[in-house]
Amino acid sequence: MNVLVIGNGGREHAILLALKKSKRIEKLYCMKGNAGTAEIAENVDVDYMNVEAVKAYADAHPEIDYYVIAPDDPLAIGLVDELEAMGKRCFGPRKNAAVIEASKAFAKELMKKYKIPTAESETFDDYSKALEYVRAKGAPLVLKADGLALGKGVLICETMEQAEEGLKEIMLDKAFGAAGNKIVIEECMRGLKYTPGEEVSVLAFTDGKTIVPMITSCDHKRSNDGDKGLNTGGMGTFAPCPFWNEKLEKQVLKTIMIPTMKAMNAEGRTFKGCLYFGLMRTDKGMKVVEYNSRFGDPETQVVLPMLKTDLMDIFEAVTEEKLSEVKIEWEDGACVCVVLASGGYPVSYIKGKEITIGDVGSAQIVHAGTAIKDGKLVTAGGRVLGVVAKGKDIEEARLKAYSAAENIHWENMHYRKDIGVKYREG
Repeated sequence: MNVLVIGNGGREHAILLALKKSKRIEKLYCMKGNAGTAEIAENVDVDYMNVEAVKAYADAHPEIDYYVIAPDDPLAIGLVDELEAMGKRCFGPRKNAAVIEASKAFAKELMKKYKIPTAESETFDDYSKALEYVRAKGAPLVLKADGLALGKGVLICETMEQAEEGLKEIMLDKAFGAAGNKIVIEECMRGLKYTPGEEVSVLAFTDGKTIVPMITSCDHKRSNDGDKGLNTGGMGTFAPCPFWNEKLEKQVLKTIMIPTMKAMNAEGRTFKGCLYFGLMRTDKGMKVVEYNSRFGDPETQVVLPMLKTDLMDIFEAVTEEKLSEVKIEWEDGACVCVVLASGGYPVSYIKGKEITIGDVGSAQIVHAGTAIKDGKLVTAGGRVLGVVAKGKDIEEARLKAYSAAENIHWENMHYRKDIGVKYREG
């Protein structure tokens, strides 16, 4: 088979690395890709947000048998629908199902309607009414821009001053553009041990009939050590989550995952693809923080390296609604990903810095924001590389990852030194 993966970040490189292990795949393509994907796939210079351009490419390349649409934006605009209408086989939800991520207001209403446990919330498209609600509720509160905002459209407000300023930032100053035309205001959930909560990411394969959770992972969203600094797309991850167990998985399947799959079916929005559950363990049980309609980034970087089953077999089973027929198996042990970022991320940073990579041992380097310029590897984004390492436990995996990170350099490189540390409190 010939398979094309759409996207150009670390998640897409991680998906390609997993697909590369498949004995069934002859050639891989990536649209648009990065310097890392170019090493294992043919990069295709087409703007994947230009639906007509993608369709024209697909039409001109009948040798491509399967398309994996990885990022949220092309899913939200209906790229799967368009390709399927051409008779192309795809992995990823259609537009009417991708709305579970594309609109936080939709997701909240879905959970309310089908009694799926989540934080109490209200949705507003009027600034003055939203401000009135914030003042009546008081802090702490969480503010969420309704639309897609590159994983950064969530503000955790511990004080009233932060809540009022955050509301102005999203709704009036348009910090996240049109994504902030509508806002979800919700209670700030508290976890059992961590602050602001004990969160876990659970990605799941689903064909609308069956839902199969992958191994769990934990993301580090803040830019600096100790969960300080600004919210980012993710500064690192580790898998599996230390507090997760079989009993908890059964409970989450029963109260959250299966009800979500069934709710989407009932709404006429059958979800086929990777459904991501951002969950928090609270004193009232597991609750949904957010849904994503695709593989998480950088969660994918620690989940897929642990997959023993052929990923292509799983993708096709989802497309053909035969997921129940595939036995999905995982490796024992643990995996850690440390994200190396450009100094200044997530606000402003300079691209084009030359990257040198020394001895990284057994670690896998996953490219995110990289490019080749004048024959040299350079930075081309905020999150530049992910250093991924496996070990018998999280401690061994993180030591390998950090040892490798010390041998990678560019001007103003920044990374957190505490990825995987909070598991010790688990």
